[in-house]
Amino acid sequence: ERESTYCIIVMSNIYESAEATLGLCNSSCLTKVELRVACRGISDRDALSKPDPCVVLKMQSHGQWFEVDRTEVIRSSINPVFSKVFLVDFYFEEVQRLRYELHDISSAHNGLRDTDFLGAMECTLGQIVSQRKLSKALLKQGNTTSKSSITVTSEELSGNDDYVELSFSARKLDDKDFFSKSDPFLEIFRINDDGSGSLVHRTETVMNDLSPVWKSFKVSLNTLCSGDHDRQLKCTVYDWDSNGKHDFIGEFQTTYKEIRTDLEGRQMQWDCINPKYQVKKKNYRNSGVVVLNHCKIIKMYSFLDYIMGGCQIQFTVAIDFTASNGDPGNSCSLHYIHPYQPNEYLKALVAVGEICQDYDSDKMFPVFGFGAQIPPDFKVRDIQSKRIWRCLGSIQGVVEAYQACLPKIQLYGPTNIAPIIQKVASSASEEMHTMEAMEYFILLILTDGVITDMADTREAIVHASHLPMSVIIVGVGNADFSDMQMLDGDDGILRSPKGEPVLRDIVQFVPFKDFKHASPAALAKSVLAEVPNQVVDYYNAKGIHPKCLSDYDESTRPFSP
Repeated sequence: ERESTYCIIVMSNIYESAEATLGLCNSSCLTKVELRVACRGISDRDALSKPDPCVVLKMQSHGQWFEVDRTEVIRSSINPVFSKVFLVDFYFEEVQRLRYELHDISSAHNGLRDTDFLGAMECTLGQIVSQRKLSKALLKQGNTTSKSSITVTSEELSGNDDYVELSFSARKLDDKDFFSKSDPFLEIFRINDDGSGSLVHRTETVMNDLSPVWKSFKVSLNTLCSGDHDRQLKCTVYDWDSNGKHDFIGEFQTTYKEIRTDLEGRQMQWDCINPKYQVKKKNYRNSGVVVLNHCKIIKMYSFLDYIMGGCQIQFTVAIDFTASNGDPGNSCSLHYIHPYQPNEYLKALVAVGEICQDYDSDKMFPVFGFGAQIPPDFKVRDIQSKRIWRCLGSIQGVVEAYQACLPKIQLYGPTNIAPIIQKVASSASEEMHTMEAMEYFILLILTDGVITDMADTREAIVHASHLPMSVIIVGVGNADFSDMQMLDGDDGILRSPKGEPVLRDIVQFVPFKDFKHASPAALAKSVLAEVPNQVVDYYNAKGIHPKCLSDYDESTRPFSP
């Protein structure tokens, strides 16, 4: 009787926390907002070269800043206009604090380590939305005002989520270089209602070529023309210069309506005009011709499209049973089962599991342990060959199995997680070969220390990035998890020991201590926020549409890169 009362008390505490989690994570988003960024007057820190600026957007949650996204790096520019568009959810009932950090990133670094911090600006999303365009001075270290400024413009996202894939080339562009040919790139601006222009896309630079073929790119119709097919688009061609003073070659204007005529079999092309030459030169025709090589409408599906189309979230849990957790019978142990308070493992497990279980119809959750010696011979088992539990019913079954196994095992080591990732990846690989959106795998790993098989883990993650799979790692306890951040990909692109990069970012690492004094809702929101986009990105990239959507049109199959 005492034991059953104990279980009821513990489970009650855990599920009260989970209710709070569900309350926050299921709150409805009022609307989505696009944010564009430009900077002016960036100071030259190096007298021999101009800065290579990049802006990082962070959002505050429970007093801490978390990175949302970052712009591209623009080489040698003191007045950069970034083509990257930040997409954020706007909640009227929340004060959403934002921080824009400007960094000078040298060509030798992809991440933010060992780079120059140039300044930051803090504001709220409400301020940006209410003003539509917010310009403020950047603050340097010590909150001293710099001469540099940042401008953020906002626009509410309309309902059309479709994308268009475009590819351009040019012929016989003017030569702006004395000792070589021009190095052309193309910029596309959307003309706004107030006459201003918003940068939609900047192509790569094609070196030493007067007839360049630029790479195809994908852009949403919202970003391209705000859903208005007759909105003017201004296209400008420049000759790239290493000092950032790019030479103007020419420009032309068009509309998305005109671009779409390419779908009817008519190849569109435009004269690239330099207005100064047009006035000065009698027989001037153009400064080259820009050609639309390819235009394709891409139907983009949402996370809910796939879920409603029958896609199941296959949720798997892996729990660290290494000796560094401490004896479960000792109150100082991370695995200690307190009569009235769930430990960190249980808090993290329930906060995330309560969300995921709603998208798994059979409620059969594979649960693995690693690092333990298992009876009867008390040897460390190969996790790849043996599943510890398979729990039926709900996350409660996982909790009960976890509590039941603790007295029967011996905590040992090492902290190897690559075999678990490989195990789940093998199931995800089988799903990948069906080419249907029926199962997406989420692996939650709960661990108290830095992993001991980092090289193998990097290799396993790179392989898994090609599969319908995401990995969530929650660091439990007070260990130094700084080395784990590299798995998240937030400080540059994760690569295998052989140098192969991940195809897409599938790992989210969060130290539980950052949320120790916050509600479980904050932890769940942090670790699960990226999953819907990861699901959509995988299926859209593979050209896999939701299975049960009857209105699917073969001509709008998502782009497969």
